[in-house]
Amino acid sequence: MKTPEEYKESLKKMRPNIYKFGELITDTTTHPATRRCIEGHAKIYEAAQNPDYGDLLVTTSHLTGERISRYLSLIKNARDMIENSKLKRTMFNLTGTCTGGRCVGWTAINAMWAVTYDMDKEFGTNYCKRIRDWLTKAQAEDIALAGAMTDPKGNRSLPPSKQDDPDMFLHVIEENDSGIVVRGAKVMIAGVAAANEIFVLPGMRHREPDKDYAVSFVIPKDIEGLTIVEATHPSDRRELEEKGFDIPTETGITQSYLFFEEVSVPRERVFMCKEYNHSFDAVWKFIMPYRSAIGGCVAGQGDVMIGAATLAARANGLSENVFRGKLTKMVINNETTFGMGIAAAAMGKRHPSGIWLCNPLLSNVNKVHVASLPYETKVMTQDICGGIGETGCMPSSVDFFHEKYGRIVRKYLKAAASAETRARIARLVEWLTVGAGIPGCMHGGGSPEGAKLIVWKETDLDRFISLAKDLAGVEEETLSPKK
Repeated sequence: MKTPEEYKESLKKMRPNIYKFGELITDTTTHPATRRCIEGHAKIYEAAQNPDYGDLLVTTSHLTGERISRYLSLIKNARDMIENSKLKRTMFNLTGTCTGGRCVGWTAINAMWAVTYDMDKEFGTNYCKRIRDWLTKAQAEDIALAGAMTDPKGNRSLPPSKQDDPDMFLHVIEENDSGIVVRGAKVMIAGVAAANEIFVLPGMRHREPDKDYAVSFVIPKDIEGLTIVEATHPSDRRELEEKGFDIPTETGITQSYLFFEEVSVPRERVFMCKEYNHSFDAVWKFIMPYRSAIGGCVAGQGDVMIGAATLAARANGLSENVFRGKLTKMVINNETTFGMGIAAAAMGKRHPSGIWLCNPLLSNVNKVHVASLPYETKVMTQDICGGIGETGCMPSSVDFFHEKYGRIVRKYLKAAASAETRARIARLVEWLTVGAGIPGCMHGGGSPEGAKLIVWKETDLDRFISLAKDLAGVEEETLSPKK
């Protein structure tokens, strides 16, 4: 398995195709716009070498029997899925940020393993063998794999084939002897700068007129025809304007826009091509494990917020007992999302392909919680820290240590702890509550409103009514009134 240094070297060898602020980034491992994202993902490789985390980061391949990164594994049972949640929580503890350049690709592998199995059974295709062959090689090379699902969508009231611009959804424009050619975009994709390859999935249910948009494949990040533009986010100010109090000191996350301009995908890397009746199945099998395990991700962030809030109180000269009620509620929020994810895993079932499917009701209940409880935790973190954390209003590190007036700045910003300690804690709180440390609580893995629709769909209301009627001794037919 790769060391952090070998991982970074593999990125340096890739063709530059990432842009930000009008500049082509020639070395993503050192450029200010992408360096932090890569350092965060490098900690995955570092932790895999650490005996304290090795069993969580490393597992045995079901394909080869070799030891591999868990991020490239097949989730075969509830225990594997629980380890998924534990891993995401742990990585946020270690990095202070999202490592979406690994977890989304991991979920994509497992979703499409099951979907390709079903398509092969229905159509006699060989998609599952293709994904098996590719995954065996990916495991051996220990690649970092990002995942890309979200299309630009254009006019939300129209399906892909009715859009004024057909490129609003990624689609197949040509099939040939060597594979397919695609055009369009995938947007707001996490951690692409840190990835070696990108696993692409369809982003919605498709009907027969939209069959060209039902496509899934995996490509090298530097494939010809792919242009990547990095989005801006709050951490840009840290990197570009202030060096001394960068919090976290090394890690971060990026979001990218991927523009496909006649990209040729080899046939052996194509896992769906126009099988429109299975496109929603790919989405469905993706969101269940993702919405289950994201409870671990936000709990990991919550762990750090609890620590930061407690440190802030102490730095201000206050005991944590003053805030015991708030800190207790923060712990409850963390364990609610984490525990719901564990329950969704434990209450799942095995797909005929061997992949473990999380319970859809509990996964989506968890998604609804993830869209609200972490924000409560953030507000309480700001409350405990005070205005210095909420507003980020403090002099820069340059002013803190300025030869002429730095001593004055430090004098009036000290409390029970030094001015520098207070500033570092406040910057961490700012990162976690209003900055780029937020791992997509609201819309990561889909919207909470979409999750609520699935909760309603998966709820057996008739069974609950029957239970109530039996206990109440009601025999009369009671129907819902017609509209």
